[in-house]
Amino acid sequence: MWGRKRTKAKSASIGTWIGQETEITGDIRFSGGLHVEGGVKGNVIAEDTEALLMISEAGRVEGEVRVPNIVLNGTVTGDVHAAEHIELGASARVTGNVFYHLIEMAMGAEVNGNLVHRGQREAQLSALDSPAESAVADLASGENS
Repeated sequence: MWGRKRTKAKSASIGTWIGQETEITGDIRFSGGLHVEGGVKGNVIAEDTEALLMISEAGRVEGEVRVPNIVLNGTVTGDVHAAEHIELGASARVTGNVFYHLIEMAMGAEVNGNLVHRGQREAQLSALDSPAESAVADLASGENS
């Protein structure tokens, strides 16, 4: 719009697919691309800076998400950290905070939490933190009081 160039999530080939009838309990660490149509009860963490997470309308994650590039059309219950780009589709539902560098949000998307902009460097450093380290840092700074 208005002559500005739109930035799209970097394309990564989807190497892992969690089907609609599948539910995984435990943390997932991945590189490349991950597509979730089923359920994940645990944290989803990317191991590389080019990773892409796609969550379909039926997909759901109960845990923290730390992935540089995210296309979300499903549900996440937990904080979402997107070091590069996050696209929230019309059916996206987040119950938790969204930390982002670049964000696209369609009409109808829901975020029940805070939207927190991070600069490029800040977002990359945040993406490298583990969920446990983040919780300790939050407690130390008094964010969870």
